[in-house]
Amino acid sequence: MANCLTLKKSNCKNCYKCIRHCPVKSIRFSGNQAYIIGNECILCGQCFVVCPQDAKQIVDETEKVKVLLQSGSPVYVSIAPSFIANYDGVGIDSMRKALQQLGFADVEETALGATIVKKEYDRMVNEEHRDIIISSCCHSINLLIQKYFPAELPYLADIYSPMQAHCIEIKKKNPDAKTVFIGPCVAKKDEAEYYEGIVDAVLTFDELTRWLKEENIELAHEIKKDENSRARFFPTTGGILKTMAKDNPEYTYMAIDGVENCMAALKDIESGKIHKCFIEMSACVGSCVGGPVMEKFHRSPIKDYMAVSNFAGKKDFDIPQPESLSLKKTFTIIDKKLQQPSEKEINDILRQMGKFKPSDELNCGSCGYNTCRDKAVAIYQGKAEISMCLPFLKDKAESFSDTIVKNTPNGLIVLNEALEVQQINAAALKMINLHSAKDILGDLIVRVLDPKPFMEVLGSGQSIKNKRTYLAEYERYVEQTIIYDKEYRLIVCIMRDITEEEHVREKKERISRDTAEIADNVVDKQMRIVQEIASLLGETTAETKIALTKLKETLADE
Repeated sequence: MANCLTLKKSNCKNCYKCIRHCPVKSIRFSGNQAYIIGNECILCGQCFVVCPQDAKQIVDETEKVKVLLQSGSPVYVSIAPSFIANYDGVGIDSMRKALQQLGFADVEETALGATIVKKEYDRMVNEEHRDIIISSCCHSINLLIQKYFPAELPYLADIYSPMQAHCIEIKKKNPDAKTVFIGPCVAKKDEAEYYEGIVDAVLTFDELTRWLKEENIELAHEIKKDENSRARFFPTTGGILKTMAKDNPEYTYMAIDGVENCMAALKDIESGKIHKCFIEMSACVGSCVGGPVMEKFHRSPIKDYMAVSNFAGKKDFDIPQPESLSLKKTFTIIDKKLQQPSEKEINDILRQMGKFKPSDELNCGSCGYNTCRDKAVAIYQGKAEISMCLPFLKDKAESFSDTIVKNTPNGLIVLNEALEVQQINAAALKMINLHSAKDILGDLIVRVLDPKPFMEVLGSGQSIKNKRTYLAEYERYVEQTIIYDKEYRLIVCIMRDITEEEHVREKKERISRDTAEIADNVVDKQMRIVQEIASLLGETTAETKIALTKLKETLADE
């Protein structure tokens, strides 16, 4: 399958919107990024339409078409009949003039090919006596059956799509011609690439509009009615049936649009309860006029249908009908090769997701999967991650948060702007001598704490951080931090009990004071002793001097 859809990784915000809208869940998540799984994708384009970040991109073939125009071969356009709904007031003549200015040889409506196809459908109903016939115009539906409902492949009409039938007819008339299809569909790019040699390139309406704008070419508002153009109804729901004869009374004719509805119908067929019917299937709700690349992604089903209806005639285009064999197309099974987990492996994954019993399986769909079991299978197949489960993440976050709040030694009190207690943890209850949170929840903080610092923070918006406060009523010292959260309009108070630290500090100060006092007393006592010694030493010295003087005098007299 052609890689028609790509992902712009930098844009992906991991919102899971694409997987929620993907009917076949062909999107893989890894490293918080979405990836399209090519062999599972049916190219319905829903992920492209719903992505809020424009992370999904359709491969642009404008440059490829420009190369075709420079090749020297005449390049013809087959334009989808839905163009009348996309380009308000622009008819086929105006479109032809504009595209010829770009260098195309000519422009024809794909509805010409649709006329060939619808005639072949009528022939199949009346001549081949098939039990069930499913239209094969929509390539996304073809891929859906090839990949997900292979048992229903025999019911798929084995003929070319209108795009292919028309381009074959163009090349039959102009053997050297190259063909370009322009329409609202992503899947047609894949169809053109897979069935080589029929359609040389495919542009979307978006690509055409950008190209015309670059060349400053304006589309003239001019519509001419053509009664021989009934096949223009093809891009609407029931449009194929509207053009068919439906003259076989044995058959029930019905039209189904939307992938989910088509899948339900295919399951009914698989059950063996449905017989003798022709089913027109379209992947897009509203059929092609509701295609993923209708410009500006507008959803105007009534307006679009009326545009097509007013443009369509009551008779068929005058175009020769080829031999049936020349319109034959082969469909093969496309194996997805996905390994299925055992029941034990599913249950093991469910337990990792916090789903221990059936009542835990909420099946809320927030991850994009219909059930928790489907999600578990996707995890096993490497398409999804456990973290994609919103209830699981919520419970995990709340559990983690509760564990921190309950076990932190710090007291936590949360107030609203009316200074009413909204939340309080066990540590805070212990600090203010309360037994239960019920005793204070909803009451004013003034009941248990001085409201002044809370009012200051609320009024100024300035936080108080690590302020030492003495709670006299509780005989506690705390280090108080008060923060005002403007976004959630809450006041958060964090209190660290520093009573023991304060007692230790006071004890140290007391010991320090006592030590200093003792040191002063020792110094004083020592000074007194020194003074006494000095005094005694002075008296003794004087007495000794007198005695020695007398002895000296006595010796001198002798």
